[in-house]
Amino acid sequence: METYPISIGGVTRHVPLIEPLPGRRIPLVEFLGDPELVRAAAEALKPLVPQETEVLFTTETSPIPLTHVLAETLGLPYVVARRRRRPYMEDPIIQEVETLTLGVGEVLWLDRRFAEKLLNQKVTLVSDVVASGETMRAMEKMVLRAGGKVVGRLAAFRQGTPGLEVAAVADLPVL
Repeated sequence: METYPISIGGVTRHVPLIEPLPGRRIPLVEFLGDPELVRAAAEALKPLVPQETEVLFTTETSPIPLTHVLAETLGLPYVVARRRRRPYMEDPIIQEVETLTLGVGEVLWLDRRFAEKLLNQKVTLVSDVVASGETMRAMEKMVLRAGGKVVGRLAAFRQGTPGLEVAAVADLPVL
């Protein structure tokens, strides 16, 4: 398997190159199961979090450990949008997103009880990798629909040109 070296916060990994669409290869960054990489990325992101942030907001799955460690170091709560409906969800906020990087459409789900934690809060969006920016846009719409205000957009890695302002620690290529 062909790999690509990534570095963040002094930690280097050789991650697999995948081809989600014909002729488009990208490094696959996974934070799941790699506490050292997660801590390094969270420490590198920490100075980029706007001072006024009251809540962090992310999506499942890979960005969860990153957001958890970042929230823990900052002493902030965080909320997670799910990628499928759960049976216990009450009156969820539903937001469609066209993830151009992977070439598939998705739906984000936010249980009303968790959406209430965003009401009247200053929210920073957190992701592992931002490429097209479509997932971030969908997250922002969810925060606004929940009555919160987005004050920042952060990603460990930026890939290509997302089309919206996102503070990132490192850039990844599209090969």
